[in-house]
Amino acid sequence: MSSSGNTIKGGDIITIENGLLKVPDKPIIPFIEGDGIGADVWRASRRVLDAAIEKAYDNQRTINWIEALAGEKAFNKTGEWLPSETLEMCREYLVAIKGPLTTPIGGGFRSLNVTLRQVLDLYVCIRPVRWFNGVPSPVKEPNSVDMVIFRENTEDIYAGIEFEEGTTECKKFLSLMETNFPDLFEKIRFPNTSGMGLKPVSQEGTTRLVRAAINYAIANDRKSLTFVHKGNIMKFTEGAFRNWGYDYVEKEFPDNAYTWEQWEKTNAMKGAKAANLEQEKELASGKILVKDAIADITLQQVLTRPKEFDVIATMNLNGDYLSDALAAQVGGIGIAPGGNVNYETGHAIFEATHGTAPKYANLDKVNPGSVLLSGEMMLRYLGWTEAADLIIASMDKTISSRFVTYDFARLMDNPNEVKCSEFATKLVENL
Repeated sequence: MSSSGNTIKGGDIITIENGLLKVPDKPIIPFIEGDGIGADVWRASRRVLDAAIEKAYDNQRTINWIEALAGEKAFNKTGEWLPSETLEMCREYLVAIKGPLTTPIGGGFRSLNVTLRQVLDLYVCIRPVRWFNGVPSPVKEPNSVDMVIFRENTEDIYAGIEFEEGTTECKKFLSLMETNFPDLFEKIRFPNTSGMGLKPVSQEGTTRLVRAAINYAIANDRKSLTFVHKGNIMKFTEGAFRNWGYDYVEKEFPDNAYTWEQWEKTNAMKGAKAANLEQEKELASGKILVKDAIADITLQQVLTRPKEFDVIATMNLNGDYLSDALAAQVGGIGIAPGGNVNYETGHAIFEATHGTAPKYANLDKVNPGSVLLSGEMMLRYLGWTEAADLIIASMDKTISSRFVTYDFARLMDNPNEVKCSEFATKLVENL
């Protein structure tokens, strides 16, 4: 692999100009197979992705896949968990897809997934959550769940700024705090046995996340954008995230968005009845309602009032909790896709959101939905929406006809339980 050439295996390199991707008809896209069940789910997903592209574009478009190593497979072959060559491939080819990766135990990378996001500055984690007809769900109306979470990917506690209890570094940090911020130091209940961590939340990080979320909402005719935060407690981090989000939307998108604060001002000036009419008018005219919600009540309301949420913008930890909780409402993390994107450089890695499940490795058993739907997200990112639409339609048709892998079959009456590879075959038939 060389960064000086423009082709490999007959393919071409995706580029970006003025913030817009330029996607050739035969782009080169690296794939990281993944550990544990990664090989099974990637083989199945790749087959469906290739078939959908062939059907949608009659062989005029194709993806030239090139393998990049990471995780156990990389360590066994190279002695490295994340070879520098893999990072260079992701940088050069812009768009990649990966299966689940093992996190080394006892040292090394804190998380290979987090490392890829941090190194490539993939500042947005996108997690669409929707229900497919027939998928078993613990809630009464899973069809009411149709949300897209924009999770900030590089800041918050995932920045990894921590000091282990008892270490020289932790003692030094506590000493600096005691000397320079004595009032804050007194709030630490047990300083002599405390580990410490920092939670950076910046205006720049907030702004670029909110920009991505509001642009998505506009482009996809969504009705609302909700900032989810815990600003009532963490006023200068999560509270600032909320305030910066509102300020940015009001300043940069006055013709596209209508904030909750503006609605409240209208309410105060015109009275509740007039304000409600005004809100309805704004929504009817195509403006997006921008509002906010406290994180803990959001986790309740996505269960009790899911229709009130559409696009969600939130910080790293909140997004982690929220995306997995929502996935449980529509079938579980085994069918939940994810993408990590830098909209400024064009770099993106689409990935399985579940773990490696090593006890099921090479058994041809598990649901490939998470990787496959992440590939569907990738196709939309490339602008290949026709192929992406075929995959969504096939998933609906296949699952509703009860052709499912064991994870769904055990929750269904009279299922047609199939293997991972057989599920892929049925999906291809139903394209």
